[in-house]
Amino acid sequence: MKPTARSFVLDLLSTLHRGTMPVAALVEAAALFEIPENSVRVALTRLLGAGRVERDERGRYRLGEEAGPVARHVSSWRRLGGRTREWSGAWVSVLEGTAGTRAERPARRRRARALEFLGFRTLAPGISLRPDNLRGGVSGLGDSLRALGLPEGDGIAELRNLDPASDARARELWDVPGLESSYRSLTDELRHSRRALAGLSHQDAMVESFLLGGRALRQLVFDPLLPEAIAPPEPRTELLETMRDYDALGRTAWAEFLARYDVPHRETPADTRMAEDRRLAG
Repeated sequence: MKPTARSFVLDLLSTLHRGTMPVAALVEAAALFEIPENSVRVALTRLLGAGRVERDERGRYRLGEEAGPVARHVSSWRRLGGRTREWSGAWVSVLEGTAGTRAERPARRRRARALEFLGFRTLAPGISLRPDNLRGGVSGLGDSLRALGLPEGDGIAELRNLDPASDARARELWDVPGLESSYRSLTDELRHSRRALAGLSHQDAMVESFLLGGRALRQLVFDPLLPEAIAPPEPRTELLETMRDYDALGRTAWAEFLARYDVPHRETPADTRMAEDRRLAG
């Protein structure tokens, strides 16, 4: 699926390492994905106004402060395996505050984005939860939720000793067979693409690594990181390890282009695929 101009600009700027990117580089790269120059320029103007990107004195762009929390969360995908701990059976819940008026709709979107990023599901109206198996516990998870935009009016609490029926219902909130199928399918696609990239043209390799890498990273970034009592970890671990190898190839595919524009880079442009694709990053 072709990225939007907005998500493409954010993704490509996410590759920077204490540097900036000229409009010409964004326009040339976008053309590979059939994104018109005017769309890129309109996206930059709107993102600049929203604080999602910043412009330096030379007219070159980088991610803005407003994009920082999401970018930092997404770029942590390589450390996914170290984010979990043994599960005691307790849950972390979010109790939603009021967000029903038109003025509160941005808060609702930020809440939805934060909850999805951290693997929460709805147990009952106004109550979302996930297993308390992430390092840092309730306090650390609360800090992450707030940084990602959870409204201050929402409560965060630990739940223990759910009645058997509620506990069983909570454990079934995630589509575990669907997750396992996605892990295996993407792992196979990455391995096939890894073998094929060497035979592609330079530009086709850039496009292939961007699109497929982005799909795999979305899977990892939005992964609920379920404990073994709910979902086996092996398929996710296999996808993560395969993606680490593929990421190196993606960086290689883009390195010459970025160097031509004197753009510092450290990650594949697909590395921070935002929630734009799920219409949650408003």
